[in-house]
Amino acid sequence: MWLGVDYYPEQWDISMMDKDMDNIVELGCNVIRIAEFCWHIMEKKEGQYDFSFFDNVIAKAKSKGLKIIMGTPTATIPAWLAKKHPEILSEFENGRKRTFGGRHVYCFNSPYMYEYSEKIIRKLVEHYKNEEAIVAWQIDNEFGHEGSDICYCNQCHKAFQEYLKNKFNGDIELLNSTYGTTFWSQEYNDFDEIPLPTETITTHNPSLRLDWERFRNESIVNFAAFQSKLIKEIAPNAVVMHDFPGGGLDKHCDYSDVAKHLDVVAYNNYPVWGGQKEPIPPHEIAFGLDYIRGLKRENFWITEAIMGAQGHDVTGFLPRPNQAKMWSYQGMARGCSSLMYFRYRGATKGAEQFCYGVIDADNIKRRKFYEVQDFFKTISKYDKQLELPINSKVAIIYDYDSIASFRIQKQSILLDCHNEMKKLYKPFYDINVMVDVIPSDADFSKYSIIILPQMIVVKDEFRAKVKEYVNNGGTAVFTYRNAVKDENNNLTLGKVIPVGYDELTGVYVDETESLQDINAFPIIGNGEFKGKNGTGGIFRDMLVPTTAEVMFKYGDDFYKNYAAVTRNNYGKGKAYYLGCSTDENTLKNIIGTIINEVGIVPIYSDEGVEFVRRGIGKEAINFVINHNGYTAQFGDFSLKPYECKIV
Repeated sequence: MWLGVDYYPEQWDISMMDKDMDNIVELGCNVIRIAEFCWHIMEKKEGQYDFSFFDNVIAKAKSKGLKIIMGTPTATIPAWLAKKHPEILSEFENGRKRTFGGRHVYCFNSPYMYEYSEKIIRKLVEHYKNEEAIVAWQIDNEFGHEGSDICYCNQCHKAFQEYLKNKFNGDIELLNSTYGTTFWSQEYNDFDEIPLPTETITTHNPSLRLDWERFRNESIVNFAAFQSKLIKEIAPNAVVMHDFPGGGLDKHCDYSDVAKHLDVVAYNNYPVWGGQKEPIPPHEIAFGLDYIRGLKRENFWITEAIMGAQGHDVTGFLPRPNQAKMWSYQGMARGCSSLMYFRYRGATKGAEQFCYGVIDADNIKRRKFYEVQDFFKTISKYDKQLELPINSKVAIIYDYDSIASFRIQKQSILLDCHNEMKKLYKPFYDINVMVDVIPSDADFSKYSIIILPQMIVVKDEFRAKVKEYVNNGGTAVFTYRNAVKDENNNLTLGKVIPVGYDELTGVYVDETESLQDINAFPIIGNGEFKGKNGTGGIFRDMLVPTTAEVMFKYGDDFYKNYAAVTRNNYGKGKAYYLGCSTDENTLKNIIGTIINEVGIVPIYSDEGVEFVRRGIGKEAINFVINHNGYTAQFGDFSLKPYECKIV
């Protein structure tokens, strides 16, 4: 178990380092994370490599018994490189270059970025390949963050055209046929005629736009794979990791594809950021952690846990006493096996002056310092249990192409796929049932329940796996807008929706409607749900049952003959279909019925009290976490505001 801080000794007078590291050791740290933004220090002028500064840092750390997580410095290119090769800078949609001075300003398709990155990484890893104090290499920093996943430069345009040429084997007529370019006279004679999907009148072809999304993903994945492969070439036993930012499901990049090239997935966990009135709800923090754990279906690291208020130009909510420590416990409960705090000391210069650290710029040890010290002292006792995997019985499955399809054609102004997943997640969270959030190419055969939210793009291989899963006894929960489009983001001629799933679900969709309200119409309980009426909105499918049982019907005048929620027996299993986004209480009742059917035992707790079990048998430990700003109970346990007990 690695416990530590993110340390930036280059931002301070070198004379402070000795005392800093004494304080870091006093905190209970055994590792520091360094060097991720230091390209210029390592290569002040082109080809003049100098690692002496970090030689000194590592030597000092070793003398204090500290290990190192070393970053490749590619997230922040040096000014001399931007000056020599301005084409290395990425572009906004309007064609304006991103100005040197921020971070992540490079283009993922720039040959110069690859060339100069290889030079600095090769020199850096060769220099430290035998350094035993380095326990992991972090590649770059927060791929895709802050809009860096999109670039519209000429390099990207040519690379996109080449991507399409390879995909369609050089056959432009195949592309025309696949995209349906006869619509609006968009036929192409050659791949060099294909535009970027920048602003135009009305909108670009949906198939073109989905391939653009896939290309953006591939651009980042290729760069990550390049760095990982290069490090492994020089230091075969190196542990390669990356620190993913939050909001991965909203990025133009599939984190799970990047994770395939990593030994360890890491996460920068920010439950609150500058400008937010208050932290995001506890179930949304948990969802983010479970999503990161699901990238490789393995435990992960947190490389940036907050302790103070955060913000660049606008500072944020100050975590209440013990609240940030409580979030750290929540991370460990949900699969984190090593944790570092961002940052050791708050900066006095640069863009992150209002990203407060364990110690503030005044350099005085206060409450935050001692909270971190207490957390490290407590959590280090459970290193064996926290290395054990988490075995969930429920999985929410996401599909990058489907999420991208909704970015392209939102269909309802209220529809947010990420939010809909969190809505479906919350009923399980509220009864302390663990959920894995996993990509569609993962094996889901072991789960008792799988949730398939808004998987609008149909893929034959995935559909076959779902049918086999249900036939063998699994329970699948479909939502509205499922299996509507083919892999090219086109509708399917002559097939009812959900395409290829109508026999499995026992329903077909007669008509659809987009709503402008989350509670737009009544839904009426049927059978075991008689008398349990609710509301629905955002979007709805008018369901016609063939073999399915109706659980809820629509209650408004024109659509009373259509089902809203159904259940169908298929083989040894069941398939549910949620034809709309229901109110929270109705969804809670439906999920309660499903978990009861499969034999999952809920663990009830008061609102804001989270229970997670780690490990099995005598080795098991239980986390009881109070997210409330007041004293709460869990059984015989009384928990102070933001307190976590491990029992």
